[in-house]
Amino acid sequence: MGVSILIYRQGHRPEEIKGVDRMLQISHLYKNYGKFQAVKNLSLHIPQGDLFGFVGPNGAGKTTTIRMVCGLMLPTAGEISINGVDALAHQKEIKKQIGYVPDFFGVYDNLKVKEYMDFYGSMYRMGSKEIERISDDLLELVNLSDKKEVFVDTLSRGMKQRLCVARALIHNPALLVLDEPNSGLDPRARVEMKELLLNLKNMGKTIVISSHILSELSEMCNSIGIMDHGNLVASGRIEDVMDSVFGNDQLVITLEEGHETAVRIANEHVGVKVTSVGEQEIKLTHTMSKQEIAKMIGIMIAQDVLVTGFHKQEGSLETLFMRVTDHEGEQKGETENAAESNH
Repeated sequence: MGVSILIYRQGHRPEEIKGVDRMLQISHLYKNYGKFQAVKNLSLHIPQGDLFGFVGPNGAGKTTTIRMVCGLMLPTAGEISINGVDALAHQKEIKKQIGYVPDFFGVYDNLKVKEYMDFYGSMYRMGSKEIERISDDLLELVNLSDKKEVFVDTLSRGMKQRLCVARALIHNPALLVLDEPNSGLDPRARVEMKELLLNLKNMGKTIVISSHILSELSEMCNSIGIMDHGNLVASGRIEDVMDSVFGNDQLVITLEEGHETAVRIANEHVGVKVTSVGEQEIKLTHTMSKQEIAKMIGIMIAQDVLVTGFHKQEGSLETLFMRVTDHEGEQKGETENAAESNH
């Protein structure tokens, strides 16, 4: 089965795309609707082979950014390059570099799955034999091989989304962009979509996915970008963003009594800051080694603090999202959505 070479069957060979460090490069991107700025001075880069999660509250500007990247909307100002090609100067060429999966799958009456794939393959001037060969590989990849003779509009939403991914890959794009692909899917369909995207990532495909399901993004993505009110407020490798936002390691000490003594001892240590005190625990950030933590806990116990346990508190993507965004953008979100619907 040819799925393992599918991603490189057309266009760039593996040794050629390996040298492309920045698959997607965005510099000083703006999108204005009158006086309203949907995207403000956005700059980021996504390396080849990344699975990049694009997140933000409603009206943050992420969908506007995705549409500009895919050539569906022109920016007010800024630069976009994909796989080394200037996306704004070469809009026709850039369409060959992108596979786009929108959040809404249109209904195709009287088209079978095989015919649907044939139709999109012909749009890229592929020969019938080539379309059939690649379509077979792609339908196997998305677990729809047994649906080739089924009418598209009879498929479940999850199957339609996977078919849309297969269609988006038929011309072997350098960049796959998915806008809320799990919207409206049941739990099983979301798991299937996650497994599909991880398979594509393992094949070396560069993927940008917009989603509100943060727990799933944290399981799939190795890099993220968080937008709020048109601004990119955090971006990079997930672990790097976590470190920059949460700072030092976080430690939770559970205890039954001796809270005041525990806080005093903690504050006596260099690099330690107590962030909260609860009925049965204190939380702190620190720069200590494991040995220094053990010594501090030992001092607490020696001074009659009843310590029952301690553990490192890991930051989550949900916590990160809440930390770097605010949620006062509903009105702005409505303005952006209305503006987009008119363009």
